[in-house]
Amino acid sequence: MDLQAVRTFVAVADAGQFQEAAADLSITQQAVSKRVAALEKALGVRLFTRTPRGARLTLDGQVFLPHARDLLRAAERAAASVRPGSRALRVDVIGRRLAPAGLMRGFHRAHPGIALDVVTLFDAGAAIAAVRSGAIDASFRAVTLPARQLPEGVETVRVFDEPLHLLTGPGHALATAQAVAPAQLAGHRIWMPGIVAGTEWAAYYEDLAAAFGLTIEATGPDFGTEPLLDTIADSSVLATFVGEQTEFVRPAGDDLRRVFVHGPTPVYPHSLIWRSDNPHPALTALRDHLGSLRSDHRRGETWTPQWAQWAR
Repeated sequence: MDLQAVRTFVAVADAGQFQEAAADLSITQQAVSKRVAALEKALGVRLFTRTPRGARLTLDGQVFLPHARDLLRAAERAAASVRPGSRALRVDVIGRRLAPAGLMRGFHRAHPGIALDVVTLFDAGAAIAAVRSGAIDASFRAVTLPARQLPEGVETVRVFDEPLHLLTGPGHALATAQAVAPAQLAGHRIWMPGIVAGTEWAAYYEDLAAAFGLTIEATGPDFGTEPLLDTIADSSVLATFVGEQTEFVRPAGDDLRRVFVHGPTPVYPHSLIWRSDNPHPALTALRDHLGSLRSDHRRGETWTPQWAQWAR
């Protein structure tokens, strides 16, 4: 059904005159007559009777009027649900306990009035595809592709460099160290069963291991964060890497040690990915918020893979 014709019908019913309805709609009286006639033809009934005093609803017109108003209200609700700024900004983060989730919490504190829908997709490939299709508005990922190889219209900028920490149990040889250099970790077993071949984080740790001669083991099933931490806490030979902002809650008896890694500091390069033609105003607010943080996390001597330079 032609909503323009329905809106014109309601305007005539409210005004009681075709001429006044035309003025309210900023169209000609002839256009009003044509729209009403087209609607009457589509419905197969007469909606108005013309009188010397104007237009009077027929019985069919009176029956149709409340339904016409419902149609217009439904159309407005439908449009409002996707109007830029009306729906929640949908953002992908790699994990609920990792740095991007913390960045989104900081954004929410700074902009509590902006509705957010935070989701977790698997890897950068899935995230880029979702951004491109419009399934999400933005994603936080390490981007291993140069900008020229990203899909048309997809943009990215590096927004947060997260230092890595070494996590050990109390019996590990490095448990009492305040800081270690990456090269000093050569010969130590670093266990990271969550690494999945082909992902951006696999590419990062592969390059990190190659750069400093490290042994990073991805063997064994990944049962999640808690079993990994249990194993590290009880081991005198295994350690793992965690991001500076990675959150985990441990029982009081577990004495896990975070050891700073310096000289240089390996940082994980989180980038924001979005479509250049996305009109959501909250996306601009998010980019501005993240831009204000960038200088705070590019400090000191750091290391990232060569591909991370593409997302600057």
